[in-house]
Amino acid sequence: MPIERDNSGVLHVVALSGGHDSTILSVLLQEREPRPYTYVCTPTGDELPEMFAHWRMLGDRLGSRIVPIMAHTLKALISSQKALPNFRQRWCTRIIKILPYRDFLISQAKIGPVVSYVGLRADESGRAGGAYGDINGVVMRFPLREWEMGENDVQAALKERDIACPVRTDCARCYHQRIGEWWELWFHHRDIFFDAVADEDATGHTFRSPGRDTWPVDFRSMAARFEVGDKPVISLNRMTRERMQTGGCRVCSI
Repeated sequence: MPIERDNSGVLHVVALSGGHDSTILSVLLQEREPRPYTYVCTPTGDELPEMFAHWRMLGDRLGSRIVPIMAHTLKALISSQKALPNFRQRWCTRIIKILPYRDFLISQAKIGPVVSYVGLRADESGRAGGAYGDINGVVMRFPLREWEMGENDVQAALKERDIACPVRTDCARCYHQRIGEWWELWFHHRDIFFDAVADEDATGHTFRSPGRDTWPVDFRSMAARFEVGDKPVISLNRMTRERMQTGGCRVCSI
């Protein structure tokens, strides 16, 4: 693991979800506050191929491999818990992302001081980002807030540096997805889509909640609609408009 402390023995850890905010945070820290950084991510094992490609690109750009902190995979947890994550049981983020990163910080704080950098913007007052601030020996920093950078500033900085982030940075089978995103998964990654069908069959539950829209709740019935040419045009058009302005995971970034 490429861990290097600074001359004072402090470990500087940058948490990279791979979305817009954490991506530009990692680049700006190198530009504005050059020092040895350890870049980490918390994969679920269910990311789309373009997400892994983005992490590799960032590692090349930053000159340091991004270290995956991984205690479980989403697929393994679905199998062991015999359940699917949903709005009432959002154990996926806690078990796969929050707890492993917390354990990593605790282990490093036993060696020496740690500063953890998280990409929360100045216009995200509703997000506290305090899941790790109680760890002895760990200082949390939110440089985008310190630099008073909002969404428009982040997008401008990315464009200026010719950095493009993946449209999706969350799990391929995230329960939080809209019907348009499920159509995209079916259209572009049918192997993953039908693996999610198998998850529903095995657990007897569905990723989608009833009553969200007029589309079928279970993926097998949804796929049957897609196969005959039904397409969630309204959702896809809305997603296109949103992606012209912003992007990234809406649920579980660190």
